[in-house]
Amino acid sequence: MEANINMSQEVQNNEQLERTMTFFPALSTVMGTVIGAGVFFKAASVAAVTGDSSLHMFSWFLGGLISVCAGLTAAELAAAIPETGGMIKYIERAYGKFAAFLLGWAQVIIYFPANVAALAIIFGTQFVNLFALDSKLVLPIGIISAVSIMLLNFLGSKAGGRIQSISLVCKLIPLALIVIFGLLRQGDVDVSLIPIEAGKNISGGFFPALGAGLLATMFAYDGWIHVGNLAGELKNPSKDLPKSIAVGIVGVMIVYLLVNWAFLGQLPMDQLAGNETAAMDVSNKLFGDMGGKLVTIGILVSVYGTINGYTMTGMRLPYVMGLNNDLPFSEKLVKLNKNKIPYIAGVLELVIAVLLMLSGSFDMLTDMLVFVIWIFYTLVFIAVIKLRKVEPDLERPYKVPLYPILPIIAILGGVFILVMTLINQFSLAITGIIITLLGTPIYMYKKKNK
Repeated sequence: MEANINMSQEVQNNEQLERTMTFFPALSTVMGTVIGAGVFFKAASVAAVTGDSSLHMFSWFLGGLISVCAGLTAAELAAAIPETGGMIKYIERAYGKFAAFLLGWAQVIIYFPANVAALAIIFGTQFVNLFALDSKLVLPIGIISAVSIMLLNFLGSKAGGRIQSISLVCKLIPLALIVIFGLLRQGDVDVSLIPIEAGKNISGGFFPALGAGLLATMFAYDGWIHVGNLAGELKNPSKDLPKSIAVGIVGVMIVYLLVNWAFLGQLPMDQLAGNETAAMDVSNKLFGDMGGKLVTIGILVSVYGTINGYTMTGMRLPYVMGLNNDLPFSEKLVKLNKNKIPYIAGVLELVIAVLLMLSGSFDMLTDMLVFVIWIFYTLVFIAVIKLRKVEPDLERPYKVPLYPILPIIAILGGVFILVMTLINQFSLAITGIIITLLGTPIYMYKKKNK
């Protein structure tokens, strides 16, 4: 009962948000939400699947362009349906409760735990390399990092918020140093941007390589779907929302292109491809051994903070679904500790994350979560067009510019990513689909009981 009262108060508060936010706070929120650990570590996997600096850079550029169109498109629904639950509410409005449940299920079982698992593996890998420890310690250190963050969050939302504030600064400092010194220091590697082509050692040709490259970059660009939730707090959403999204994601894209240019200028493609310590290697080249270690420590703090962000938000989703009695043992998932934190929901997400850590690598986990979430992202883009026809009288404080061109670009980008993943990584894609569909009997059972 207490949990239900707390949730009703939370919903009421969200419906009475004050419109005090202007353009620049919205812009910083966009960039801070999107920029995470992916920019430091996805360069290695993009290089591995593209095989050439031209296609490598083009994948980052095209990923940013699709993200701009995606963000501007999804923001229309965020402004029109500013309800607690975000994307789940958009999907429910357009496709019904079953599709919304599958999205929530996929986020609980795959999206949030896989993010935590993948980032924890990266944290363990960088920690082991920084202090020259045995590689067998990667997994234990990764698990310890995830557990420690969960325990800190159990202390209350303020503890999690402080970690986010500290990690934001530590995230920006290494980025700025790598970009500035990477561009100033003349590397000994020739970087070619034209013609855009896949590496000669890449099997399958240009489009499969581009699809794999896009899938990898989308982990780094992920987060734009949440920026539309600012609509209820903006003074002028019709003007500032599209501007903050467009300028913010373009800004992120520029940062990512500059970081990758710095990487490519210091490491040949064959040394960058698949190199999990590429960020450390580039830092050592730019700043020497000690300077490189300091930058790597900054990156570690950044990764720790990104894990914290997904932990904070991830544990609240099974809690909300538990309030709706959508999941097994819902009565347990809504329990709060003395600091008003849904601790059992948090333990559930942590257990799934640890199991995923034991089962896969960073790239496998991120590719699977990107594939699954882009199924629903693409449905959101289609929903914008669908609701324009089905609910023409729905109040839309913001409408996507250049309609229907931008939604169509977003839809085509999403379909391309999904199709290329099915072609390139069929077993991974099917695994993600099967895990998502496993929620069907649970939905049917719960619906029958309700």
